[in-house]
Amino acid sequence: MQVSYVSIRDSFRPRHLHLVYFLGQLLSRQGIIIRQLICSIRVHFHFGEQGNYSLWVKNLNEPSLVSCSMITDSEPINSYLRESTLHLHTAIQRFFLHDYFFHSFTLSRSLSFSLHPQELGTPNRLVDASTESIIPATTGRRLRSLDTFRGLSLVIMVFVNYGGGRYWFFRHESWNGKLISFFTSAASMFVFIMGTSVGLSLSSSLRRGVKRTHLLWRIFWRSLQLFLIGVIIINPNYCNGPLSWDSLRIPGVLQRLGFTYLVVAVLDLVVVRDRLNNLSSETCWYSVHDVCLYWPAWAFVIALETIWLCLTFLLPVPGCPTGYLGPGGIGDFGQYQNCTGGAAGYIDHWLLRENHIYQTPSSRAVYQTMMPFDPEGVLGTINSILMAFLGLQAGKILQHYRDQPRQIITRFLIWGFILGIISAVLTKCSRNDGFIPVNKNLWSLSYVTTLSCFAFVALVFFYYSVDVKKWWSGSPFFYPGMNSILVYVGHEVFEEYFPFCWKMANSQSHAEHLAQNLVATSIWVIIAYLLYRRKIFWKI
Repeated sequence: MQVSYVSIRDSFRPRHLHLVYFLGQLLSRQGIIIRQLICSIRVHFHFGEQGNYSLWVKNLNEPSLVSCSMITDSEPINSYLRESTLHLHTAIQRFFLHDYFFHSFTLSRSLSFSLHPQELGTPNRLVDASTESIIPATTGRRLRSLDTFRGLSLVIMVFVNYGGGRYWFFRHESWNGKLISFFTSAASMFVFIMGTSVGLSLSSSLRRGVKRTHLLWRIFWRSLQLFLIGVIIINPNYCNGPLSWDSLRIPGVLQRLGFTYLVVAVLDLVVVRDRLNNLSSETCWYSVHDVCLYWPAWAFVIALETIWLCLTFLLPVPGCPTGYLGPGGIGDFGQYQNCTGGAAGYIDHWLLRENHIYQTPSSRAVYQTMMPFDPEGVLGTINSILMAFLGLQAGKILQHYRDQPRQIITRFLIWGFILGIISAVLTKCSRNDGFIPVNKNLWSLSYVTTLSCFAFVALVFFYYSVDVKKWWSGSPFFYPGMNSILVYVGHEVFEEYFPFCWKMANSQSHAEHLAQNLVATSIWVIIAYLLYRRKIFWKI
């Protein structure tokens, strides 16, 4: 009988590992490719944080008889009770105290919002869709729910980007995601909300008599500003020296937002009408007229998605199987080490060159990928456009069914249900076995449909509680939502500066990380509130 063991220590992240898969990956690192089951039994074991374990593999002198057992050498710590209590207490305290004090100082409803970015920063007011004139009344009803939704997404994104207390559930998946956490996908919600804002803003501008040529110029200028801010301010690390064009990363979050905004805004500008006429409820297509009126835009987006599918699954990639969606590295037992991302990675390397894309993808920690891969790459931007367009559809619903909350909520829920069904079909409700797995790095089609499903359902909550019933003013998230570009850029630029960051006494302590990240996030909320009171907004 042969006995071998592996000592395992998980210092900072608890894990659930499938024993057979773990052993296969472990032995493949030693150069042995495993193509069969190692153990005759399957064990699902939870590795606690800072615990020590031994994995014993016993060969009972017969090739088919292998015994595996997991032994806990030292018990893990309980890292959740104190920190979770603190987190919950802080969240409740911030919610009620901020809502009480901020609401007491809320500015008059007559405040002008002309200083705000109309498409990217804040959605415009709803105007009467039944008007026959392109010059509407000067007053309108502002949707605080969209600003609140945007602000909540921004606050969560800042907290997660600053570390999220170093809890594993606040981190992005290394590759495919079994479940999408709203906490790790908050930044993606920006794309959806941006599309909603575009629909409301352009229609409002046209009704005020703004010329389409002027709007087109504004769209191009704002897109260029976002791109330049991302490339020149966000991407470079000036602590390492002056900007170097030879290794400057070109893709990025703001760059993707800028290009997505450009495509969706121009598309809507082409098809949107100067005014919306009332339709008889007896019309056969009345129930879907918010879709049918914009069929050219839908045709364009469907064509774009067809291009994504063809490039992803039909484009030949040298040295890689056609249609490969894996992480490369030691994934798939090391058979496709240099195939990270398949067609998406290949297009980025060919178009942007290796030095101008992200060098340390999230897949490196688990799959030991050596190839650079950019999660904001070229191919994924097509699906970003799709997500923004679905957000635009939410804006059209808000326009066409103004003052009909039941119709709006019903349609939001229907869209959420449809997108949820599509996601279930594409993924087969599994992590890796679906037709198109959920993958944030690739911005896969199933990732977009799943996130958009969440977004429509979340909009129901925010719209109903903030704008319809007015149970909640949206504080404190409303304020960063009104100054989203400033908060996003600021939190990126000042991430390593005090009071947003300081040296910790114990870098392995969740309590210290959690306190630091909560303080940093709260400071940005306070900054946004103070700027709001002084009517200071970063306009793009």
